[in-house]
Parts: sequence; C-alpha cells; structure tokens
Amino acid sequence: MTQKRVMMFCFSLICLSVLLFACSKNENASTDSTDESEKNSSDEPQEISMMFNLHVPEVPDGRLEELLEEKTNTELDIRWVPDNNYAETLNTQIATGNLPDVFLLKDVTLDQQKDAVRDGQYWEIGPYLEEFPNLNKLNKDILKNTMIDGKIYTLYAGRPLSRQGLIYRKDWADNLGLDAPTNLDELYEMMRAFTEDDPDGNGEDDTIGLTDREILGTFENFATWHGAPNRWGEKDGQLLPQFMFPEYREAMDYFKSLFDKGYINKDAPVTSKTDQQELLKNGTAGVYIGTMGDVEPMYSDAVAINPDVEFDVHNHIEGSDGEYRTRSIPGYGSMLIFPKQSVETEEELKGILAFFDFLMTPEGSNLLYWGVEGEHYEVVDGFAKVKEDNEEAYNLEIRPYTPFEIGEPETNGRYTGYYDYEPRAKADELYEDNNEHLVHDPTASLESPTWAEKSETLNQIMEDATYQYFLGQLDEAGFEDAIERWKEAGGQQVIDEYTEGYKEQNNG
Repeated sequence: MTQKRVMMFCFSLICLSVLLFACSKNENASTDSTDESEKNSSDEPQEISMMFNLHVPEVPDGRLEELLEEKTNTELDIRWVPDNNYAETLNTQIATGNLPDVFLLKDVTLDQQKDAVRDGQYWEIGPYLEEFPNLNKLNKDILKNTMIDGKIYTLYAGRPLSRQGLIYRKDWADNLGLDAPTNLDELYEMMRAFTEDDPDGNGEDDTIGLTDREILGTFENFATWHGAPNRWGEKDGQLLPQFMFPEYREAMDYFKSLFDKGYINKDAPVTSKTDQQELLKNGTAGVYIGTMGDVEPMYSDAVAINPDVEFDVHNHIEGSDGEYRTRSIPGYGSMLIFPKQSVETEEELKGILAFFDFLMTPEGSNLLYWGVEGEHYEVVDGFAKVKEDNEEAYNLEIRPYTPFEIGEPETNGRYTGYYDYEPRAKADELYEDNNEHLVHDPTASLESPTWAEKSETLNQIMEDATYQYFLGQLDEAGFEDAIERWKEAGGQQVIDEYTEGYKEQNNG
C-alpha cells in the first residue's frame, strides 16, 4: 500500500470515529432530554395552602384557581374568609396553630405578629428574592416600609400612594352654578349649597352636603388639607400624633361646623361604609370623600335609581396657605407572610416563592387580575377592559382573587384598566397627580412595641373624643382630657418609642 493510500485510510477511520462519537452523543443527549421531559411531566404538583380575605358576597368560581395550578404545577388549597371576619379568624388560626402556608396580613395584624417574627416563627424571605427574577423587581422603597428590624418577611400588594379625593354630584353643581372646589372655603360653600339650596330642584329640604361613616378617614383628609401631618409629625424634636397639632384642631372646628349646620349626616359615627355610599347613590348627599376609583360602581347603582345622575371626581383642595396636600399610604395595601410551622423546609418555601414569582410576570399578573384575554377582558389602546358581555363571569371568576396580587403594574407589568366611564379614567389620572403632593407618615418604617400592643385601645380613645367634639358632646377642655387619657393608656410610651426610632433613623 502506497503512503498516499495509507494516509487516506487513516483519515477515513478518523472521520468514521468522529461520526460514530457524534451520533452516540446525540443519542445520549436525546435520551437525557427525553428522561428530563418525563421527569418534569411526572413531577408532583406542590401543594400550597393559603388564607385570604373575601371582598365579595360569594366564594369565587374555581376557574382561575385551576388555570393558576396548570401554569405553576401547584395544587392550591384556598381558605376564603369574609373580610369583616378576617382578623378574628386569623387570630383563631394563630392561637390554635392551624395556619396555612401563606396568609394575608394588614398593618395592624403585622404589628401584632412582630414578636412572633422576632422569635423565628416566620421565614425571612429577603435573602431569597434575588433568586427569583420577577420578585426581585419589587419596589425597594416599599419593601423597606414592610421591614422588621431591617429584614424582609413579607411580599406586598402595591397600591397607589394616594387615591383620596372627592366624588360629587356634578349635576347638582351645574344646577347651582358651582365649579369643582379648589380650596376649603369653596368646598364648604358646595356642601352648604347642596344642603340649603335645593340642588335636585324638587322643592323639598331632603339633601345634605357630605356623607361620612364610623371611622375618621373622611375627616383625616380634611385635616391633611388644613396642613396637619399624616398620623404623626415632627415637632420640637419629637414625633407627636396628628391630634396634637394646631392644624388638626382647625380641621376639627371646620368639621364640627358641618355637624352644627346639618351639612353632614349626624349619624356618621355609627354609619357603615355601605350606608355611607348609599346616601350618595340615592340622592341624599352630594359629596363623598375617599377612593376616587369607587365612582364607577357607585355610578352604576345610582343611575339605576336616577337615570339623570352625573358624578365627577376631583382631588385638588388647597389649605389656607394655598398648598394642596394629600396623605400617603406606605405603598402597599396588604402583605403575605410564610409561617415556619406550615412551611417546614427551605425547598417548600422556594416552591411557594416560585408560584408568586409567576404572578409577578405580565402573563401571571394579567391572568390573576384580568382573567383570560378574549374571554374576560380585551386590550384597548394598551389598557385592559373587562368584556361587557362577560362581566358577570369576571366578577365571579376573577375579581375575588385581587388579594393575591404582588407588586404593582410598574413592577409586575400588568395592564391598567380602560374605562368607558370618563370620571373613572380621570380618577387614575388624579392618582398620578396626587403623587406630587404627598404627605408621608414618618412612623411607617419605625417600631413601637407599645403601639403594637395597644393601638386598638389608643385609637378608640381619640376616635371617640373626636366624634364627641364634632357632636358637641365634648368641648376643647374635654378633648385635652382625652389626650391625657391617651397618654396614660400608653400613648406617651408610643411617643417616646417612635421619637427614639426617628432620631436613630435620621442620625444614621
């Protein structure tokens, strides 16, 4: 055999070896891929138990739950508890050690759980968030407001920082030649006119200016418009509660005048939110102060009673100094927490966090909040619009799941809503405008063990005193006495604790 033929023969052997090796490798890779696919398809779904508050009359249809399970390979066990019973039910579950893997907390219930958190009964999830590409997008400033001792234990449901403003009878204002009020004097004149000047034109004395309910939320908006702090404010190097500021007292006198003149429902201290809204919807009252986005469902009910009713929304009410202010929330409405008695291993925790990581994707967040595109909603000009011919299914199948939401559109990528009803679309614009005029609560990220223990009692003392002042059952001296009772019941300790934390935070 010539040298040339020998070289050709060797080259052929090399090529054949390479080909056989490649085929063998491809076959192995194919087998490995098939095995992995079979492994994934045979993975048992992770069971996750949850407890959430229910804001609607009926437990939701299971359609969305099934869709979420399919998308995340989970098996969900959801306990739905009516919202007005949620805190009581949660306390019972905690006391009996019957907690689910995940449950919802609000500010007060978080305060009550801080000792248990410090005792190691809940998972610190902060170190795990960076492992999840979507959970890692959560707003760092808002996460800071949820921290306990500088550590993250909860996932938050984002909320606009201020949704507060007026919903009012625009048709009444037009009848009386009134524009949207721009300051406290003009708002007072509107409430007076809605009471005394027969805004509905029926010749009867059957209307009032403002509808209110049993908590101080409506009044606290007036206090902020007057220049009072948001719950707490700094004065002479101390953090003091809002009711120790002169602007709060000015707002009290303003509000008392509404009671004295009959411009507000005098049974406000015992009026429920449902009844408060009913007074606007049925044509008794002309101004409602609260979440401006409520204008759409309230209008739907009102127009069924009176087809000619017109509502509008407005936010810009200046104080005597010409400044507009609105109180800010800490950026979240509720939180989710993970007890170690139920979630026993790190592996289980990561599986649960993976479920919520999916809900932080545009796909997951839109599915959760809006449902199935083309069935429950459609996209119009980049906004999500609930399909009118399937609104009932949306309300039964999708709407109750909103407490599941993590983050906000800026971080989870979900669509914001498209609204045919112009005042509702305007409300979203005013939420954005409110961001330029926020008054923050300086205690949002501070700790007060006394407040965690005694907040319910302390709040009740001052709520009672404030409403008694409005109704003329308490004078200025009596209100001062109530403050002293508040201090003696633990309020002074709260002042001291918040002040110490505030100084440490600012000096740090």
